Amino acid sequence: MQGRCRPGEVTARRGADARGRARARFSRRALTCAVAALAVVEPALAQAPASLAVAPDSPRWDLQGNAKPSRMLGRDCLALDGGAAGLKEFQMRDGVIDVDVATPAPRGFFGIQFRVSDDGANGEWVYLRQHKSGLADAMQYTPVLNTGLNWQLYSGPGFTGAVDIPRDAWFHLRLEIAGAQAKLFVADMDTPALVMPDLKSGIQRGEVALAVLTGLTCFTDFRVRTTPDAAWQRHFPPMPAGTLVRWGLSPAYDALARNLERAPSAAEIATIRWQEVEAEPPGLVVINRYRESPHPRVSFANDPSKRLEPQPGMQLVYARTRIDSERDQTKKLHLGYSDDVSVFLNGAILYRGRSAQNFRDPAFLGIVDAENDAVYLPLKKGSNELVLAVSELGGGWGFIARLADVEP
Repeated sequence: MQGRCRPGEVTARRGADARGRARARFSRRALTCAVAALAVVEPALAQAPASLAVAPDSPRWDLQGNAKPSRMLGRDCLALDGGAAGLKEFQMRDGVIDVDVATPAPRGFFGIQFRVSDDGANGEWVYLRQHKSGLADAMQYTPVLNTGLNWQLYSGPGFTGAVDIPRDAWFHLRLEIAGAQAKLFVADMDTPALVMPDLKSGIQRGEVALAVLTGLTCFTDFRVRTTPDAAWQRHFPPMPAGTLVRWGLSPAYDALARNLERAPSAAEIATIRWQEVEAEPPGLVVINRYRESPHPRVSFANDPSKRLEPQPGMQLVYARTRIDSERDQTKKLHLGYSDDVSVFLNGAILYRGRSAQNFRDPAFLGIVDAENDAVYLPLKKGSNELVLAVSELGGGWGFIARLADVEP
């Protein structure tokens, strides 16, 4: 059946990311589940049971990419390396996922995708990185929005954490999902290693998959148990004063086909179909919520000498807002963005910058924060039009903008 996604499928862009946060997307290939095949599977599985255990060689697995039954450290397992294993004909809102994991790889990304949407473009993903074992970002949670990972937009407490990741040994992972919150346990089942207080995709029910971007990792003794639906309670951070909340977004354009140092003309602005959106706390405008994420292969990821080359596949969205000023004055605009921006005020360019991963130096992450950059806006009395041209190269498409008085 064409048009349905294979949930949880990941295409690894190996070598595209110096720190190994390889870009990924959920593909849109067909998911075919024959009724005859279901008849030979454990009978209880076809009836949406409250709990189930799935063996590594079970036909319940939809194996994608480099994924196959194998054996490691004396146990039968699913071996993934640039692949995924989605659980067919199963959707879950709240529940508990248990699985044993072992990896011999010195570097990698492996974890659990959950609440994956039917088209596979959106969901939640929590993963570990063995090459970061013991460091502050050894594990990471990111929502997947319109096929894009958004770790540059969502970082810090609730999104990243330190944990020791064993090598060449079996250890246990448990993921507890309840309402808009989740907890990940790693080896220690008494204390969560990562608490996710606010799941960001907004999806309340979806499919489940095991996924590995790169680095051979094996999974066994997979069990999932649904639990009664918890209350859906969001825990938003505060919205700081001065945040520019209301914006209009243009359609997405080929960034290389635009003059990124020239504002769109008044005539062009009048013809654009602007989509009205609001920033989410603490002020993020997450473009990936509204536009499909591009997936360019960034040339400077592994070769800094190519950092000024054009990046084919980079896309651009214009974001427009109005600032009313009671007098002629200068305001400071705190600005964070991913990954490329031009700032126009009343049709004139004030700033152009790039904050992509690896761009400013080989270890640069491109994490978005309002304190990343600052631009001084010469506001005129009355209404002022602020336009941002925001382009994406990977890691999350969005920006945050906040006005402040200029210090005397």
